[in-house]
Amino acid sequence: MTGAIRSRPQPQSFPHTSWPAVVAARKETSAQSAAALEAICKAYWYPLYAYVRRSGQSPHDAQDLTQEFFARLLEKRWLDAADRDNGKLRTFLIVALRNFLAKEWRRASARKRGGG
Repeated sequence: MTGAIRSRPQPQSFPHTSWPAVVAARKETSAQSAAALEAICKAYWYPLYAYVRRSGQSPHDAQDLTQEFFARLLEKRWLDAADRDNGKLRTFLIVALRNFLAKEWRRASARKRGGG
C-alpha cells in the first residue's frame, strides 16, 4: 500500500434523547406513534449494534442480536418503562440491551449443555 492510509469509520454516538418522541412512541397504535418508534429505532440501531460488536460478537451475530432486541423492545413495549426522571434514554436502552444479551447467552449456553 503506497501512501494511502485508510481511516476506519467512527462509530456513531448515541443521539440526544427526544423525550417528546418517546412519549409519542408509547401511545397506542397511531401514525404519530409509528413514526416516533421508527425514528427511535433508526437513531439508536447503529449505536446499539456497535455496543454489541464491542462485546465480542461477529458482525452477523451482532446484527441478528440487535434486530432481535428491537423486535422485543417493540413487542414487549419496553419503552413504556423509560422515564426521563430516571436518566437518559441511551442508559435505559443499554441496560435493557445488556439484560437481553445476558438472557440470550444463558439460553444459548443451556442449549449447548443439552438443556431445554
